[in-house]
Amino acid sequence: MPNQVVVITGASAGVGRATARAFAAPGVKLGLIARGRERLEAAARELRDAGAEALVLPLDVADADAVEAAAARVEQTLGPIDVWVNGAMATVFAPFHAVTPEEYRRATEVTYLGFVHGTMAALKRMRARNRGTIVQVGSALAYRSIPLQSAYCGAKAAIRGFTDSIRSELIHDRSAVHITMVHMPALNTPQFDWARNKLPQRPQPVPPIFQPEVAARAIRFAARARRREIYVGRSTIEAVLGTMVAPGLLDRLLANKGYEGQLSGESEQPDRADNLFAPVAGPHVAHGRFDARASLRCPALWGTEHRALVALGIGALALAVGGWLARRAGAPALPASAAER
Repeated sequence: MPNQVVVITGASAGVGRATARAFAAPGVKLGLIARGRERLEAAARELRDAGAEALVLPLDVADADAVEAAAARVEQTLGPIDVWVNGAMATVFAPFHAVTPEEYRRATEVTYLGFVHGTMAALKRMRARNRGTIVQVGSALAYRSIPLQSAYCGAKAAIRGFTDSIRSELIHDRSAVHITMVHMPALNTPQFDWARNKLPQRPQPVPPIFQPEVAARAIRFAARARRREIYVGRSTIEAVLGTMVAPGLLDRLLANKGYEGQLSGESEQPDRADNLFAPVAGPHVAHGRFDARASLRCPALWGTEHRALVALGIGALALAVGGWLARRAGAPALPASAAER
């Protein structure tokens, strides 16, 4: 949409980088938030080549004052914020007993409080104008936690909790501001190369794996569709429904399979740099190292985007089947002699 102002946290790589590309178009103005200036500048050059205007805002989303200052600068430079996408995250791959309090606090400050700070800054401006959309990048793990990622799972569940609370407040106030969550499946992002890892093997996303462009498409759709939540991929839908129906069974299945499913079989490099407390240098962009196993196709997302068409198709099929059954019910019985032939 021309002249639309979009702010994206975690915009330098992974889902955030892919989302910035998805929004980029002539006339669109993008505020890019992440810690690493070098990758932000590279992202901004890509977006400008696509005709968009890009403002680089290097900061740590765990710093509430910095996020507020960035929102003010976006509005002074680019104009009123129409869409705010919270996507910055940090995590630790480790069993809970191996995570230190400092590591847990840091992962929570970025992944949970970073969303809180971004939402505060966006709502401060959107409520006054009575318009705007906040998109929270969620996860299937907000509904169904898995072993070895307790900090990340806890943060994503917390995001869902505070988002639901805010949504009720906006409805109570009859506000036109919209807040939504987009719950993601396993994605091929650099997270598995630069997150802190205390496991002996390199981590991997639990298949099926999707490319970050699938996530970006869902986020862009959520920014205009005004849906309460969007579930990306059949695996996400299965996680949500499975938790509702048989949470205890899933606990046991994940105890048996949840460890090996997250381990790649490749030995981890000792003392490699990670991005928990500081950004990691390097050419990381949207994709991780799983291109050969990741899909750009997501039928479940297509169905979400075109649910009216899907409903029409289901209705037409139901009418056709109903008509066939009615005709069969009204057909005269065959004579015995004919039935015997």
